[in-house]
Amino acid sequence: MVETAVPQRARVVVIGGGVIGTSVAYHLAHLGEDVLLLERDRLTSGTTWHAAGLMVTFGSTSETSTEMRKYTRDLYSRLEAETGLATGFSPVGFIEVAADEDRLEEYRRVSAFNRWCGVDVQEISPREIGELFPLARTDDLLAGFYVAEDGRANPVDVTMSMARGARMAGARIAEGVPVLDVLTERGAVTGVRTAIGDVECEVVVNCAGMWARQLAERNGVTVPLQAAEHYYLLTEEIPGISRDWPVLEDPGSFGYFREEGGGLLLGLFEAVCAPWQVGRVPDDFSFGELPPDWDRMGPYLEKAMSRIPISSEIGITKFFCGPESFTPDLQPVVGEAPEVRNYFVAAGLNSIGILTGGGLGRALAHWIVDGRPDIDITGINIDRLHRYQANPEYRATRTVESLGMVYQCHYPTRSMQTARGAKTSAFHDRLVAQGAYFRDVSGWEGADWYAGEGQVADPGPLTWGRPAWFDRWAAEHRAAREDVIAMDMSFMSKFLVQGRDAGRLLERLSANHVDGEPGVITYTQWLNEGGTLEADLTVTKLDDERFWVVASDTAHRHVETWMRRHTGDLHAAVTDMTSGFAQLNIQGPRSRELLQSLTSVDLSNEAFPFRTARSIDVGFARALCVRITYLGELGYELYVPTEQATHLYDRIVAAGPAYDLRHAGLKSLASLRMEKGYRDYGHDIDNTDSVLEAGLGFAVSYDHEFIGRAAVEAKRAEGPLTRKLVQVLLTDPEPLLFHAEPVLRDGKPVGYVRAASYGHTLGGAVALAMVEGGEPVTGAWCDAAEWQVEVAGRMVPARASLRPLYDPSNLKIKA
Repeated sequence: MVETAVPQRARVVVIGGGVIGTSVAYHLAHLGEDVLLLERDRLTSGTTWHAAGLMVTFGSTSETSTEMRKYTRDLYSRLEAETGLATGFSPVGFIEVAADEDRLEEYRRVSAFNRWCGVDVQEISPREIGELFPLARTDDLLAGFYVAEDGRANPVDVTMSMARGARMAGARIAEGVPVLDVLTERGAVTGVRTAIGDVECEVVVNCAGMWARQLAERNGVTVPLQAAEHYYLLTEEIPGISRDWPVLEDPGSFGYFREEGGGLLLGLFEAVCAPWQVGRVPDDFSFGELPPDWDRMGPYLEKAMSRIPISSEIGITKFFCGPESFTPDLQPVVGEAPEVRNYFVAAGLNSIGILTGGGLGRALAHWIVDGRPDIDITGINIDRLHRYQANPEYRATRTVESLGMVYQCHYPTRSMQTARGAKTSAFHDRLVAQGAYFRDVSGWEGADWYAGEGQVADPGPLTWGRPAWFDRWAAEHRAAREDVIAMDMSFMSKFLVQGRDAGRLLERLSANHVDGEPGVITYTQWLNEGGTLEADLTVTKLDDERFWVVASDTAHRHVETWMRRHTGDLHAAVTDMTSGFAQLNIQGPRSRELLQSLTSVDLSNEAFPFRTARSIDVGFARALCVRITYLGELGYELYVPTEQATHLYDRIVAAGPAYDLRHAGLKSLASLRMEKGYRDYGHDIDNTDSVLEAGLGFAVSYDHEFIGRAAVEAKRAEGPLTRKLVQVLLTDPEPLLFHAEPVLRDGKPVGYVRAASYGHTLGGAVALAMVEGGEPVTGAWCDAAEWQVEVAGRMVPARASLRPLYDPSNLKIKA
């Protein structure tokens, strides 16, 4: 039915009537919001209608994604009772199979974490796989991972049931009403324009699926998703197949399998895909199919069919090809756009829209109503993405790889290989000459480790064990602890905040006192009104009207937006200086000796103490030199104008041999900071953590007003914390930790590893884990128990500590 009129006003307008849009509308309506959903054609007409309908909770090492999946499964199971419309959810079970040792390692790690999250994952034998899915060939399989409560749903029925539930709760839904523009005034949403009239609103949610990028571009909002061909095959009826058989997934064969209409549905995620309509997705594409490319897909299809041999012997009724949208990092695009206030996006689901749709809609609805999210959104927030990633060539190049990543073995050191070289530091060519191996760091080419001068870095095969370059990494780590290293950190986000009210602005944002004496750097957190983290960064006061703010690469746009949106009427300007200044860190016990040989400025401990920031000369260059460390040693960060960067670098490297200078990469950054217990926002701390739970209470100054102060004081008044971040060290030097390994205290799971590395100085894998034990987490609590970490099914002895296991008294950094 095409509407002939739209309401004049709604508080929230949701654009797009697929599974995501209807879920957002459903959850907003249930929170009492005045919500209007506008669909350009018919509900499900974009990509929802042809989704395969898998409902799977297994497979993610993200707590956010796993919890969204669990919620979604529960929602689909109960919607019929609420709305009277079935969702088609059938808990027939799900099996992920492993045919090689690396996938077995991955799935054991994943299943341990999923069990910690409450997903009942059972490792089963090839024989048991064959009993549950008799058509499968199992002779080459090592194991399967079975979740009996998972299964399948009907995407159209799910969407229609949520739409009815939304209407029952007061939402209005209009089909056949394309949104032509989102209306704004002074950088904020004011309404939407449709072909049949304008609608005034306060909030817009762009759930337009593969059209989301095109719609967002009209307001300068960056949503760098790209549609690509996606395939599944349907066979004729197969005698003996049952609708009650579980869904079977074999990423090593590029396929997933389930019963459909008495035959088999065989879905594919090929390693190299084909982007579709890079220029523009047609506005009138509805319930559409694409002509399948049999020649390109033939090898993948043959491999997938080999898992179910009968599929190559019976007739094919349909080889379906339809578009689905994918993002540069295979994570969804969710949240409030940094470019326009109250412009929210939920798109780019990378083929997991059905199995996360309920949870994502719930999370976004609460974000809109409460003003902040109640889940960790650091990995999915729209503000992690940059404008250049929406370039046509970038999208076309990266999407070829990103779809295939769905079924790749997710090795911990794997880095995306396509669309590389988008950002390089001023030092890049010099680092190539030093044998740097680069990885993608928010689009920058970041040197991960070094093969040595004149060498070409060969990373060797990807592995879950010790990589071929482990010893080189260890040597770089030792050089930082014993001598001196140079590390390119130009990818860090750098901002100049200036104006007569710059100090007032940053004092208001910062939990620590940052507007003190000039020439001092301060480590601080930025909080929201709930007292949880928004940013973890440093603020350097250059003079009374100029401040230097440095944050991580992933926090770039979030930090910039947070400052701009809190400036108000203050006389303060924020300028992004990231590209204007290269950053070279000189760290290690001999760093003072090296730099002192190159500058006329006195760098002695008395003249240049810890936290000092001052301009120094190095040859013809001027650099802001900040005595600070993220590695746990005496060290300096040098910020140099890009045009003088190579001059400064060359002078340092030329002087380096006398002090045993060594280049060190980001693997060493990770291992050195982890030994010291230094935090990394978006990895081991996130927006769900209070500053106190994150163990950062020492960086809170209560002698000034800051956002979140009341919440922090209330948390402190509750008494000793029962949830806190601790450092964990394996006492066995062999196993490696990466992320999401469950942590046990006296045999009871109390948390999981959020980030980890190998402690070359401490002699074992070291991690930061958020633990919650039902009683105060204190040093004595840590010492009075037996600790273990579950690593791929094996319990490994460990120790836990609230204090840094390396140099807990900070003697080295203040030497």
